[in-house]
Amino acid sequence: MLTPMDDTLWHQIASTFDHVGTSDPRFFDRHWFAFYAPDGNGAAQVTMGVYRNMNVLDGAAVVIRDGRQYNLRASQSLGRDFDTRLGPLAIEAVTPLEAFRLTLDQPGHLRGEIDWRAVVPPHEEQPHFRRQRARVVEDYQRFDQIGLANGWLETGGVRVEVRDWWACRDHSWGVRPRMGIREPRTGEEEGLDQRGFALAFLFFSTEALAGHAQLNGREGEERYVTGMVRDRASGREWAIAALELEVALYPGTRRFERATLTARLDDGTPLELNAQANGPAIAMQGLGYSGGYDDAQGLGVWRGARVVEADVWDVSAPARIVYPDGRANEHWHRIQPVRVTATQGEHASHGQGSMTLVLSGSLPSLGLA
Repeated sequence: MLTPMDDTLWHQIASTFDHVGTSDPRFFDRHWFAFYAPDGNGAAQVTMGVYRNMNVLDGAAVVIRDGRQYNLRASQSLGRDFDTRLGPLAIEAVTPLEAFRLTLDQPGHLRGEIDWRAVVPPHEEQPHFRRQRARVVEDYQRFDQIGLANGWLETGGVRVEVRDWWACRDHSWGVRPRMGIREPRTGEEEGLDQRGFALAFLFFSTEALAGHAQLNGREGEERYVTGMVRDRASGREWAIAALELEVALYPGTRRFERATLTARLDDGTPLELNAQANGPAIAMQGLGYSGGYDDAQGLGVWRGARVVEADVWDVSAPARIVYPDGRANEHWHRIQPVRVTATQGEHASHGQGSMTLVLSGSLPSLGLA
């Protein structure tokens, strides 16, 4: 079906813009924004995704204030519009790759207007591609960017001014596991008790440097590594060639108090990135990730013409999430605002960041059986 986008000169496949180049139902295209108060007393994220082959547009926002996480999730049929407006949420690209306007409007629960502005150019990660038993299970691309946020947020009728909060974002698209449908069973699966899984993903900026660093993979296998470090004064950039991870966890949990990523840059020089937890970690289920939404089915699932969900969780403890009905959980998918120290030789600089750390199953290399 023709849409206004078909009167541009930017087609990528021999079809109209309302189709993508694969019938895989897991194909997605997603914005993610984060912005954090310098003192650790406020944190927010906004996300929105399109699942063309699932007929779904979904999105969400969370704000943490005083140890409570205010969640707002929405989902609707996609239709044929190319519009990043979804019920109480809107994302406007004011200047692509540079500036965005984020709007939240669920009266009495969560409202806000945020101007997100880049402070360094975006940078592409290494491609994510993986096969399992000859089937492509992962084929997607992502770019990452550091910025600043200004505007206001209102939770439960209490308004907070956002003034130069540290910010980051990513934009990812392609085919990724656990989007829209459950993964088919194609053979015996190796349990996490046999070989665990680790993911460390840090966005950061200091007075001197800005960038991102990521490693992930199963215990005992070569891990995926990507990242970039930019000198903020000169604009020079280095790719991250290798990464090592060390963690100090809160006792009895898999949540970190401190984490250190030791990088080797592409010119051979070392860089140490030390991340210290700064306020409560965001529980990503509140945004619909990892089995989020009230139906526990997660992102990209068709839920009808229009669904809006809102709730408030207690996230004041380092690991435990307490839900409105009193149930508690230590869900694995959290994103932690952090204070960052970047050390190159004798030179150290300080700033902020956002770190995802997932430690699942048996990880002897990190002392986790």
